[in-house]
Amino acid sequence: MAETAPTTLGDLAYEVRSKNAGPFWVTMELFMRDADGYRIAADEAFLNEGTVARLYGLDEADVRMFRIPSLNVVKISFPRPVSQASLRDRDVHSGQHHVPLAVLPVPAT
Repeated sequence: MAETAPTTLGDLAYEVRSKNAGPFWVTMELFMRDADGYRIAADEAFLNEGTVARLYGLDEADVRMFRIPSLNVVKISFPRPVSQASLRDRDVHSGQHHVPLAVLPVPAT
């Protein structure tokens, strides 16, 4: 019998995206499909500053999270690893930063 892949945050969302928030910050947004998905994404025991810091190799103190229940949205911001368009910037628009978050498996219910 084949094992099924675990459910991810991306599976529960309309969209998971990342974008510039100025030349020194990245913002990621989880637009959840419904209140149940939002409840999972907003659960501080599951998705918190420490989780994001581990996913992105950051200092936990640098991660900012905003939970917006009226919109079923979780926003996450953190400093870019290098400033936008600098010599070592590999993603000028921060358009690919969301991938580790989107594929994060959610806890089994």
